[in-house]
Amino acid sequence: MTSDNKVDYPRASDSMVFGGILVYIAGMFLLIAFASPYWVESYDETFSEFKHMGLWEYCFERFRFPYHQFDKIFSGCHYIYSFEFHIIREWLLPGWLLTVQTFVTLAFILSFSSQLLVALIVTRYPLKFVLKYEWLLSGVVFICNAVGAFFLFLAVIIFWTQSSRRDWLMYPNFNHISWSYYFCALSFFLHAFAAIILYKDAKKSWDTREEKRHLVMEMYPQEHNGFI
Repeated sequence: MTSDNKVDYPRASDSMVFGGILVYIAGMFLLIAFASPYWVESYDETFSEFKHMGLWEYCFERFRFPYHQFDKIFSGCHYIYSFEFHIIREWLLPGWLLTVQTFVTLAFILSFSSQLLVALIVTRYPLKFVLKYEWLLSGVVFICNAVGAFFLFLAVIIFWTQSSRRDWLMYPNFNHISWSYYFCALSFFLHAFAAIILYKDAKKSWDTREEKRHLVMEMYPQEHNGFI
């Protein structure tokens, strides 16, 4: 067997490769938005005790919560579920923000799951499995990105409409939406665009499979035993 025969198999389609590149770029933006604490930030000129926050972290500078009976000062950046914030966690984490956390986490899982499948499809590993089930893998990749984009859309809309609530961070006029949020919004658009491209690839893979199946049925028609 020559070296030419060893690589004589159908490559991944251009739409899968391009869609996969978009998914990886979108996943990078989503990872940064997921981990960075700059969804909301205070203006420097306000000298606010609140500095900035992300999905999982808050940063304060000598902040006193007015509704707490003990005179505790919060300073520095801490994980939202850390012991440091346990007495004000209910205020820091309202229901709508918990919903945003959930949607972004689910989108994060779906995005990186689809990236793994894209890597398998493009590298053709394992070869026999990918060639046999490429139609199914392409469909799963499309669904992961479409659902992930929908979750990110909900997260972006909810955060945009709720982040200026006066029963959350005090003095909301002193704060502004920051770059981590915009990275998440950009990730939504990239995932949605990738889902459109991957849908076309998945549909093409399905149509190719159906054509091959019908061709096999025509070549080998089912035999009857004499009864209709």
